[in-house]
Amino acid sequence: MLLFALGFLLVILQPSSGQFPRVCANMESLLSKECCPPWDGDGTPCGELSSRGSCQNILLSQAPLGPQFPFSGVDDREDWPSVFYNRTCRCEGNFMGFDCGECKFGFSGLNCTERQVRTRRNIFQLTTSEKNKFLAYLNLAKNIPSQDYVIATGTYTQMNNGSNPMFRDISVYDLFVWMHYYASRDTLLGGSNVWRDIDFAHEAPGFLPWHRAFLLMWERQIQKITGDENFTIPYWDWRDAEDCGVCNDEYMGGRHPTNPNLLSPASIFSSWQVICTRSEEYNSQQALCSATGEGPIRRNPGNNDKSRTPRLPSSADVEFCLSLTQYESGTMDKRANYSFRNTLEGFADPQTAISNPSQSGLHNALHIYMNGSMSQVQGSANDPIFVLHHAFVDSIFERWLRRHRPMLEVYPAANAPIGHNRENYMVPFIPLYRNGEFFKPSRDLGYDYAYLQEPALESFQDFLTPYLQQARQIWAWLVGAAVFGSVVTAVITRHIRTCRKKKEGTSSEIQPLLIESEDYNNITYQSNF
Repeated sequence: MLLFALGFLLVILQPSSGQFPRVCANMESLLSKECCPPWDGDGTPCGELSSRGSCQNILLSQAPLGPQFPFSGVDDREDWPSVFYNRTCRCEGNFMGFDCGECKFGFSGLNCTERQVRTRRNIFQLTTSEKNKFLAYLNLAKNIPSQDYVIATGTYTQMNNGSNPMFRDISVYDLFVWMHYYASRDTLLGGSNVWRDIDFAHEAPGFLPWHRAFLLMWERQIQKITGDENFTIPYWDWRDAEDCGVCNDEYMGGRHPTNPNLLSPASIFSSWQVICTRSEEYNSQQALCSATGEGPIRRNPGNNDKSRTPRLPSSADVEFCLSLTQYESGTMDKRANYSFRNTLEGFADPQTAISNPSQSGLHNALHIYMNGSMSQVQGSANDPIFVLHHAFVDSIFERWLRRHRPMLEVYPAANAPIGHNRENYMVPFIPLYRNGEFFKPSRDLGYDYAYLQEPALESFQDFLTPYLQQARQIWAWLVGAAVFGSVVTAVITRHIRTCRKKKEGTSSEIQPLLIESEDYNNITYQSNF
C-alpha cells in the first residue's frame, strides 16, 4: 500500500514521456496547433525564462519516401505530429520533455549536466529481492493512471478538426501498449477500407531506433512512479533456449492448470486485462483502440506453428546476423536482403540474410513462439515479456553498433517507407524524437548491458572485428606496397654501393667537388622516397 501511494504521488509530481500531453489535449491547443506548455520551474512556455527551450515551428523532413504508402493526407501520422500540432517546445542543451522539464537520456542533475550510465542486467542474474521488485513495479505501472498523458480515441477528422477533442485517461503501462498499437495500426481509408502495408515502428529502418526510444521512455516511467532512479529493464537472453525460461510463476507467469492458453492464477499477470488487440473490429468500425479491457493475457509458448518458427533463435543465428555489414539494403522493408535490420527483425533467414516471408527468425521468432497476445503486432506489448525480449534485441543492436561503428549517414536519409527516414519524427512520441537520434551507442544514451561489459572473448572479438575487416579490405594494397617498397630499397642500396666504389677508385685531383666534405655524411638523410 505504501509503494502504491508513493508511486501515485510521484507520478503526479513528475512528467512522463509518451503520446498526447494532457495540457495540450484540448480544443484551444488543437485549433491553434500549438503544444508549448509552461515549465513549472519558471512558469514560462518551454522554460524559456530559464533558457531551457522555446516554442518553435516543427521542422519536417522533406526527403522523399519509399513507394509502400501510395496515399497523402489520409492518415494522422503522416508528417508527425503536424496534423495535431505544428509548434512544440524545442529544448536546448541537455534538456528534454514536452515542456523542457526533463533531462536528456544519460543526463541528470538540476541543470542536466551530470552524465549517467546505468546497467541493464540478465533477469536470471537478479536477486530474489530485485526480481520481486521488478514484478511489483510492472504491476504498479499497470494500475497507476498517467497524470501527464492521455490517448486519442478518435482521428483528427472525427474530432471535427480539433473542435471536438476525443481523449481519455490511461494507465502508465497501457499508455505504452497503446503507443505501440498506434504506431503499427492500419490506415483507415473510410467505409470499410483500410491500408495494411504501413507501420511506423516495424518492417523498415526505424524498427531498432524506435524500440530503443520506446524502452528508454518506458524505463524512465518506472523510475518516476517508483522513485527508484537506478531501475533498469532486465533482459532475457533467449539464445539457444529450449523453452520459455521466464514462463513460470517465479518470473512472468506459468501455464494455467486447465487452460494452456492462459496464465497461472498464481501469477500477478493473470489478472491483467489486454487492450488494443481487436484490429479487425477497429477497422470495420473505422475507429481507434479506446484502451478498454479485452480479456486476459493469452500465452501458450511452444505450441506455435513449427513450420514457420521451428525453434527459438540460436547463438549461431545471432553471430551471423552481427556479421552483416549493411544496416539496411534494397527496398528497406521486409523484403530487404543482406540487411542487418531485416535479419534481426526476423523477416530474413538468420543463416543466409535472404528475405523469407514464410519463416520468422530472431526477433519475430520469439513473438510467434509465445503463441498468444505477444504474437499479434499491434497488441504484443500487453504481455510483459515484451520488455524483456526487446531489451535483449536492443543489446544485439548495440553489439552491431560497437562492432561496425557506423556513421550516422549509414542510416537512410531518404526513400525508406513512410516515417522511417533518418530525419522523420517517430510516431507517436511527444516530445519529438527523430529516428537518427537513437542510431548511436547506448552509453551515449545513458545505459549499457551487463554482458557487454564483461571482458569476455566475444567482447574482445566485437572490438577487434572492425579493424580486421578493414585490414582485409586493404590487404592486397598492403602486400603490393610492401613488394614495391622492397624493390625500391634494393635499387637505391645498389646505386649507393656503386657510387661508393666509383669514388674509392677515383683520384681526388680529377674528382669534381660536389659538396663540402663536412656535409657529405648527411647526404643519405636528404633523400626523398
